[in-house]
Amino acid sequence: MSIEPDTMLRSLGRIVGAWRTEATHPAMPGVVVHGTVVAEWLEGERFLIHRARTDHPDFPDSISIIGFTGLDRVHAANDATPAGDGEEQLRMHYFDSRGVSRVFEVAVDDASWRMWRDAPGFSQRFTGTWADGGDTIVGRTQLSRDDVQWNDDLAITYRRVP
Repeated sequence: MSIEPDTMLRSLGRIVGAWRTEATHPAMPGVVVHGTVVAEWLEGERFLIHRARTDHPDFPDSISIIGFTGLDRVHAANDATPAGDGEEQLRMHYFDSRGVSRVFEVAVDDASWRMWRDAPGFSQRFTGTWADGGDTIVGRTQLSRDDVQWNDDLAITYRRVP
C-alpha cells in the first residue's frame, strides 16, 4: 500500500516551526552543542525549508529542502506522476557551510521522522522520535563506513519554541 504524496507532504507539517537543539557527538565527549532550527514551507507548501544553525565552530550550519523532487515542471501542481524513476519518495537536499551537499530519502509518520542515504563508504541514517505531544524530537544519526556495521554518530534533541 502506497501513501499518497499529499499525505506525505502534510506529514512534514509536524516539523514546521522554530526549534532549539542540543547535540552531542562521539568525537567530542562531554561537549553539548546548542543550536536552532527553523522549518517553514516554501510558498505553495510543496517543499519544506529546514535551516539549522549551531553555536560551535566545528559543527556546520545548514539548509535543506525537503519534498518530492521527481516532479517535472510540465506536470500539473496536483499531478503526482513523477518525471523520472517512477518513485513517489520524499527527498531532502542538504547543503552546509563546509560546502558539503547530500541527498537523503525522507519519511515522516506518527511515530518518527527518518532520513537515510546509502553511499558506499559513508552511508547515514537518522531516526527522530516524537515526544511531548510532538513538541520534542529525540534523534540519533548513525554512520556506516563499510555498509555492514552501523555506529552511533550525532545525537540531537529538538525542542519546539513556543
